[in-house]
Amino acid sequence: MTTTTRMLKTALLAAATLAAGRADEVTDWNRIMLDALVSPPAVAAPLAPRPAAIVMAAVFDAVNGIERRYTPVHVPPAAPRGASQRAAAVQAAYASLVRLFPAQAATFDAQRTVSLSGIASGPGVEHSESIQRGIAWGQTVADAIWQWRSNDGFSNVPPPFTGGLEPGQWRPTPPASAPGLAPQMATMTPWVIASPAQFRPAGPNSLTSARYVADLNETESMGSATSLGRTPDQTLYVEFWASTGPPNFWDPVATRLSAERHFTLSENAHLLALLNLALADAIIGCWDAKYTYDSWRPITAIRLADTDGNPDTTADTAWTPFVVTPPFPEYPSAHSCVSSAAGRILAAYFGEHAGFSVTSDGMPTVVRYFSSFSDALDEVKNARVFGGIHFRTACDDGQGLGNAVGDYVLRHALLRVHGLGDPRMQH
Repeated sequence: MTTTTRMLKTALLAAATLAAGRADEVTDWNRIMLDALVSPPAVAAPLAPRPAAIVMAAVFDAVNGIERRYTPVHVPPAAPRGASQRAAAVQAAYASLVRLFPAQAATFDAQRTVSLSGIASGPGVEHSESIQRGIAWGQTVADAIWQWRSNDGFSNVPPPFTGGLEPGQWRPTPPASAPGLAPQMATMTPWVIASPAQFRPAGPNSLTSARYVADLNETESMGSATSLGRTPDQTLYVEFWASTGPPNFWDPVATRLSAERHFTLSENAHLLALLNLALADAIIGCWDAKYTYDSWRPITAIRLADTDGNPDTTADTAWTPFVVTPPFPEYPSAHSCVSSAAGRILAAYFGEHAGFSVTSDGMPTVVRYFSSFSDALDEVKNARVFGGIHFRTACDDGQGLGNAVGDYVLRHALLRVHGLGDPRMQH
């Protein structure tokens, strides 16, 4: 995608947001960030929550450092008097993105110029001194967040992880047979939760258990590349939920719902920071469990079922999943972990039964509609089983982990200075 095309796409999406409600610099730069995540070479889906959290944490601390309504993510409020919140949000996002995606700097430069021009001459015009103070503060915050997260352990890349050959143990899967992705995320410093293992689930089913047999049979039947059990809609949503990364699914849900309710810039900064902190901590907790339990994927389990010690399973050495198996252990499901954490944050803001739609950069012509967050999370679980890359238990337990992370983030992060929660929240 060219720089011009990316800028046009961002402008069109911003116009669509304006049609639904009031866009602002926070939501504009959230969209720019989401475009950056999927611009070639796109960030692998499990890795996307980290850069998204870096950007939205910087934006929040920049805005909050001027308004001083909430406890910060990391940077104590210390903005100069009269600093522009809008300019601070722009600079914090811009400075973070340039560091994360230096190859896209020209795009970010152009967008920054557009944003700052709008503050200086558009609706709600602000004084040049206020803008400059906001820019300086936004840069200060972005620098501090970047320095902090540069030491979070993500850069400590260990030797390639190849699992083992014992029954039930993960090992590289076809077609790429790649080593495990980013095992260092299992020990990364979390954003809010106390430790990566704080909400570690109980572990996968015993290979000799009836539940294991039931899970294997369901995935083998419904998740096969040639399965006749899936309906056309099930096949569509399997592909849909595999088409992009977590922030690109859930951040647009947040901004559409906030636009309908006319959120302010400060409220959007709070919402998007909480959401992306929860996504980032959910993937850390998920990776802790994945690399602790080191459990094999369905493609391995089904092809090697004659080695699992269970007389009720039968090997199919030619079985192939509908979705290409990602390169990391099976349990728990990462998509259920992160999507459930997102659902917890969004339900707290908008209510469990808020009607909403989900879109994807990877399948731009498809829109999924839901009457509740529970309905969406059920579809996510089915999508992973019917795609042939997960067992049902991994999805159920992943949802439990994500719920726990989301609840913890709501109770412990970005709290009002003079009371818990946020006036917009449902509970």
